[in-house]
Amino acid sequence: MAGIYIHVPFCASFCTYCGFYSEVLRDGALAGRYVAALRREAACRRDYFPEDSTVKTIYMGGGTPSLLFPAQFSDICASLADSFDLSAVEEFTVEVNPDDICRSGGQDLLRTYRDCGVNRVSVGVQSFHDAHLKWMNRRHDAAEAERAVELLTGAFGNVSLDLIFGYAGLTASEWEADIRKAAALGVQHISAYQMSLDAGSMLSKLADKGRYAEPDEDVCRSQYFLLQDVLDETGFVQYEISNFCKPGFHSRHNSAYWAREPYLGLGPGAHSFDGDRRRNWNVSDLKAWLDGAAGEGEMLSDADIYNEKVMLGLRTSAGVDAGLIGGSAKHNLSFDAATGRYSIGRRDMFVSDSIIRDYLITD
Repeated sequence: MAGIYIHVPFCASFCTYCGFYSEVLRDGALAGRYVAALRREAACRRDYFPEDSTVKTIYMGGGTPSLLFPAQFSDICASLADSFDLSAVEEFTVEVNPDDICRSGGQDLLRTYRDCGVNRVSVGVQSFHDAHLKWMNRRHDAAEAERAVELLTGAFGNVSLDLIFGYAGLTASEWEADIRKAAALGVQHISAYQMSLDAGSMLSKLADKGRYAEPDEDVCRSQYFLLQDVLDETGFVQYEISNFCKPGFHSRHNSAYWAREPYLGLGPGAHSFDGDRRRNWNVSDLKAWLDGAAGEGEMLSDADIYNEKVMLGLRTSAGVDAGLIGGSAKHNLSFDAATGRYSIGRRDMFVSDSIIRDYLITD
């Protein structure tokens, strides 16, 4: 199994909390140059996967892929089809912003997605409260978010919705309302992330100036537990630290990352992995990437591979095979005799980072 990730580095504006690499899209011609360069990169990397690898998933993220015009999206998909065998693709995901779906032309965008084989859409809602959306510098309001999800669930049978918790000013009642609203909208998947101080983000800069303070850990823990309880009550299964789905609707693309399956990353800042020891990444600079700047890479040591298997496996409810950690298993893991695997307990997922550190090789 193999996957392809396409990074679209454009945003209409920057969210307060975001530290992912992106550029504000002010020039339509720049997007055209990006698409042309991406097509060239796909053609140059057409032999990346071994002959016995089958591309099963495609994921277009960013940035904001829904800023691309329908014709540009179609061009990217055509280049992928020209360079790779996509006949066995099971899941094709594209990330969207609510306002792009609700605006004039949104229906054309959805029609193009369907025509190009997209069968899963991930929508960045983050909150259903206007005051919080404004503080986050999101481009949509709560009404647009709800309308976008309605349009997406009407067009696709597999929709994922993103939420954010763990930030100053979010009350328990507001957070519960966000979770219940998301679950009631008929989506099949919910991802919920605790807000963090990403390097380079506006939020991090505000914190450095003493103008923002993260909420107490106990507050974030109670919000995480509330997330688990409400989604469990409404029929969602937690299969990873931040991811919940209706049965059978887990993200196949992201699950392949956690299983260390091979994937190819296209676009500025995109990462690739051969499924064994080699990791590569493109330069995180649009101009340099457009000019053909070389990326970087590394060969993983045995210790690196072990650490990756532990870190990635213990992020998931499936956990890791008992043989991986052997006699080093400590009291903070649960053991399933039927599967022969260790995993982090449901409530302990909130402190998973500290638990995982106990099992890593640090020398």
